Amino acid sequence: MIKYHPTIPSPFSHPNRWFSTKPISLRPPMASTPSLRIASSTTDTEFRTLMDYVGKTGEDVGDDLVVLVSHLEFACKRIAALVASPFNSLIGKGVGLGLGGGDRDAPKPLDIVSNEIILSSLRKSGKVAVMASEEDDLPIHISDDGPFVVVTDPLDGSRNIDASIPTGTIFGVYNRLVELDHLPVHERVQLNSLQSGTRLVAAAYVLYSSATIFCVSFGSGTHAFTLDHTTGDFVLTHPSIKIPSRGQIYSVNDARYFDWPEGLRRYIDTVRQGKGRYPKKYSARYICSLVGDFHRTLMYGGVAMNPRDHLRLVYEANPLSFLVEQAGGKGSDGKNRILSMQPAKLHQRLPLFLGSLEDIEELESYGDVQQKLNPGYEV
Repeated sequence: MIKYHPTIPSPFSHPNRWFSTKPISLRPPMASTPSLRIASSTTDTEFRTLMDYVGKTGEDVGDDLVVLVSHLEFACKRIAALVASPFNSLIGKGVGLGLGGGDRDAPKPLDIVSNEIILSSLRKSGKVAVMASEEDDLPIHISDDGPFVVVTDPLDGSRNIDASIPTGTIFGVYNRLVELDHLPVHERVQLNSLQSGTRLVAAAYVLYSSATIFCVSFGSGTHAFTLDHTTGDFVLTHPSIKIPSRGQIYSVNDARYFDWPEGLRRYIDTVRQGKGRYPKKYSARYICSLVGDFHRTLMYGGVAMNPRDHLRLVYEANPLSFLVEQAGGKGSDGKNRILSMQPAKLHQRLPLFLGSLEDIEELESYGDVQQKLNPGYEV
């Protein structure tokens, strides 16, 4: 028989328990909290919370965006708690737990639950006009006058949760296109969601791993904040991230080597022998979690890639390309800059290469790196 601490509610106590966790305070640390310090390249500075950073004493992104970020970070704390729950494998498989009731009360897959958490937070923020999600066929109209449009992959890598492999959430934030307000709702929500990456106001990913990390850019550098479980705050741990201009790691599914185009095979063969422009042998590191592979690449340099038409331009490629460019790297489809592309469809897929500037440019020089034949895959 499972027993629970009297102060912690059982997940079985209410059919909607799967959709919520104990609220985590969004307040900054109390004055009695020991002062934490980090060393930057120039001087020691005290830790700042994410909300401090976006507020008037920090980057001052504007009151509307501060409110939106506060709701996004709260949503991600709830998702982090859900991912870490001992019952997440049951939720992820949609397995009932003998609660009774109809299908409405049955647990849902984790990515669907995460999508609902994010949608609920965006509605409560009062700052969002449209949400477009990888989990929804069409964009969702939230309000007529919200200043922002949010695109999201609510839980990237959710298939890996049973193996405790890192997962993540990806966001992109755009301004609402007020010039479209006269159009019918279904037209304007679609067009607002199909903005090019050059118009991004902010982008972020949240990594759920040994630490929960909120990595964000508002167009003036890329910064990472780590969740402090003692206070419930995301605190600045990686200010002004600069991806190395070169790395020694490539991240791709090597098992598909014989399906790759000739140019990509030549590139990989060359760099792992240390015969490329960078005279060191490259190593392969592949998690099969986009956020996890991208985060490691951002920290250490190199290339994270999927050469197939698999990853989505709107929800994944644009936000992550914005982040890597703000850190001094590059996002490419193997031929073109990702952020310069105009999305034609909401769920448009493409090859994606993210990483160090010089590594991406060398890879592009091989020409034929996009895998257009995908035997054994269903798109």
